[in-house]
Amino acid sequence: MKYTLIVFLICFGLKCQANFILIPMDYETQENHLKAYGITYWLLDDGEKVQWLLNYRGGSFLTPYSDKLEKECTIRGVSFEIISDAESREILNRINSPSQNMEAVMLEKAPKIAVYTPQGNAPWDDAVTMVLEFAEIPYEKVYDKEVLNDELLLYDWLHLHHEDFTGQYGKFYRAYRSAPWYIEEKKEAERLAKSLGFDKVSEAKLAVSKKIKSYVVGGGFMFAMCSATDSFDIALSADGVDICEPMFDGDASESGYQNKIDYSKTFAFTDFILEKSPNVYEYSSIDLTSRRKIPKEKDYFTLMDFSAKWDPIPTMLCQNHTALVKGFMGQTTAFNPDQIKSNVLIMGENKVNGEARYIHGIKGKGFFTFYGGHDPEDYQHRVGDPKTELELHPKSPGYRLILNNILFPAAEKKKQKT
Repeated sequence: MKYTLIVFLICFGLKCQANFILIPMDYETQENHLKAYGITYWLLDDGEKVQWLLNYRGGSFLTPYSDKLEKECTIRGVSFEIISDAESREILNRINSPSQNMEAVMLEKAPKIAVYTPQGNAPWDDAVTMVLEFAEIPYEKVYDKEVLNDELLLYDWLHLHHEDFTGQYGKFYRAYRSAPWYIEEKKEAERLAKSLGFDKVSEAKLAVSKKIKSYVVGGGFMFAMCSATDSFDIALSADGVDICEPMFDGDASESGYQNKIDYSKTFAFTDFILEKSPNVYEYSSIDLTSRRKIPKEKDYFTLMDFSAKWDPIPTMLCQNHTALVKGFMGQTTAFNPDQIKSNVLIMGENKVNGEARYIHGIKGKGFFTFYGGHDPEDYQHRVGDPKTELELHPKSPGYRLILNNILFPAAEKKKQKT
């Protein structure tokens, strides 16, 4: 009895002295990296502040201790360490040392998240939506009507589902034009465009693209994957130019439309050549999917190493427990570096294939990130394939990049402006 009481008093005394909880993000210690982001978001949403320790043990999180947090980490299966005030000061002193490529960034407020996606079940899944739900991070869905009604102003962060903003229905014509889901989606897109006052789907998507552009220029954060990346820029560049063939919009494309493309209107890409054939599953020369020559087992891309103190934004977006990330395919898998604007930062690249996989840029007062590929844990996802079970991939470095972008808007503003 005395022994039990002594152990209890010692543990109680240690806990009283333990003023902080460290959520480590290194490979060896953290059992569930993806849910750790959810815990961090949960704290921010509860009014707490969290320090993001860039390049310290894989980009760990530090926050004041509470019984509530300890219990929540335990419930969600997130690894944590209870440390004293002295230990936290020692960690921060090390991070602040000029000799260390580390930085502590204060996360201040949970960003309000919107996912641009059609209502109902699509024939393929979306990696961002899946990881948000797995990490237990709340989000709301928006689509064309909400965007055109300026409802994006209600959100801090916007993800673009695997959309085709050019009005060519994903260039699925050759393989799926007779499939019931393709026929129904085309009809529904046309009905929606008409209800919004447009004669063509391509016109509606252009209007949506321009609204999204205004949202970013005004200070929003936009993240896109797969075909939402290049098709978004192509739509902006073709403002006022008909690039769609008759099977997409009912009339012929504009003669010589390639020469009428305006690259100054795009976010990330320039000097690209559009794919004119409706039977080719590709939008333009931006994407390098068809030119990739690397076996699956050797398909990796490398995250760039940035200065945490001088370049905190790309450092935040590249936080991981490894610099080597498994490659994965998509309609838009990788970007041609020769067609990326000089003011856009390449954060992940496959040097063997000479391709960019993960890029970031500033537009006006806002930011955008483009991530090539469909699903970081499904190498070649096809229409109708089952969704990825993230319970099997709790340490996924490819999915961590998505979650880095979700926390990015929470960083104190002086860090975002650097």
